[in-house]
Amino acid sequence: MRVPWKLVGLAGLAGVAAGGALAARKRRDHSDLDPDELRERLHRRLAEVPNEASTAQPADRSTSSSP
Repeated sequence: MRVPWKLVGLAGLAGVAAGGALAARKRRDHSDLDPDELRERLHRRLAEVPNEASTAQPADRSTSSSP
């Protein structure tokens, strides 16, 4: 069976174009915001994330090979 390489190439090109369009639309959402509003939203999202540094266990350094 022969592979229609032109169709494979066109399908790949269409996929790249669609991905670029989605990336551009997502990027546009951020550019419409005022910098102060964007900063406030990012700080609010950061506050919602649990602080993993305070809950992480310290590494066991007793097995190190240093004297």
